[in-house]
Amino acid sequence: MTSTRAGGAEAGRTASLPGGRHGGGAVRRHLAALDGLRGCAVAAVLLFHAGHLQGGFLGVDLFFVLSGFLITGILLQETTAPHGIGLTAFWVRRARRLLPALIAVCTTTLLLTWFFGTHAQLRLALDDAPWVAAQAANWHFVAEQVSYWDAGDSRILTHLWSIAVEWQFYLVWPLVVLVAARGRGGERRIAVIAAAGALLSLALMVSLGDAVDTTRAYQGTDTRAFALLLGALAATAPVRRRLARVPGRSSDALCALSALGLAASWALTAGESSPALFQGGMFAHSAACALLIALLAASPDGIAGRLAGNGVLRQLGELSYSLYLWHWPVFLLLPRTVLGSSGWGRTAVAIGLSLGAAALTRRWVEDPVRRRAPWTVERRGAVTLVAASALAVGVWLAVPQPRPGTGTVDVEQLTTR
Repeated sequence: MTSTRAGGAEAGRTASLPGGRHGGGAVRRHLAALDGLRGCAVAAVLLFHAGHLQGGFLGVDLFFVLSGFLITGILLQETTAPHGIGLTAFWVRRARRLLPALIAVCTTTLLLTWFFGTHAQLRLALDDAPWVAAQAANWHFVAEQVSYWDAGDSRILTHLWSIAVEWQFYLVWPLVVLVAARGRGGERRIAVIAAAGALLSLALMVSLGDAVDTTRAYQGTDTRAFALLLGALAATAPVRRRLARVPGRSSDALCALSALGLAASWALTAGESSPALFQGGMFAHSAACALLIALLAASPDGIAGRLAGNGVLRQLGELSYSLYLWHWPVFLLLPRTVLGSSGWGRTAVAIGLSLGAAALTRRWVEDPVRRRAPWTVERRGAVTLVAASALAVGVWLAVPQPRPGTGTVDVEQLTTR
């Protein structure tokens, strides 16, 4: 099993987007095609971690670009509201979307690792958990100076680095949009800032990507920002207006070419050993993602939009956040005696368990929050969040730290616990 290398949180099921090829302004609408892209992204990551798709880690870039596109669309719509962008309300919505499931999965994962994991897995999970809670896991892993690509199967929470990257983007980017959107030509300024920021991020990745250990280039918020910023650029009016003029058939053809390019890169890219990955290859992949997303948003009812938004991919996309949170702990904690240590049989069991856990998390955690169940809003919502956070901290404190000098538990011992 390889080390986890990809991740991403979906930005939300509804977003402020242009009204389509025949629409005028931005409206809040649901685009099934973008849910379908989330489904493709999470499927690529799962198959990568199962050892069946060597470039599937690039699904993280698709997640990042989607987040940048959707979040920027929401912010741009708010700039036209009477009171402008409500930063506090925006951050509260992001916290409501991301934190409940994250708290639930991490708390459960610590307990499962205590019962079923190795001593090394438990020790590292306890060490990493506070950084996950602080939304700074990516910088923690960079500071550890342990090769991200060769970290092995010991870090149960390492996949959460990408959640930290997105959260850091959610904290900073709304402030940039708030300032840049003032006055005439606001969206043009935002487009210029997003493009310039993406190029600067690319330059940082190129300068850092030739190191022996590419963890810094791969997990740094600054070096990965280009994916989020290219998505933000695609959501701005200058780009939307140009893509709205693309005829329907041409749009479908461009979508097909972009999708084929993404599929080829996922199938052929061989991790950090791909020479061009950190020298512009990841940037080009993100640019293709941004083009595909923007075209689908401009013409969601075209052939490409209907294919991307089919029922299976859409439903997988709606589960993608919880599925991403669960899959890596399931992959690592599933006993090796279950259909061996690799192969499609074991993959099917692991993905099936991950899907089941994700469905339960969505049913009992995500959906009540999204639908504003009484216990998730106002005072009761605050009390629930504090109680859940206190429970998570209590579990972290209660789980015993493995004794120094203990390594991993023998596989045979795991099966008898």
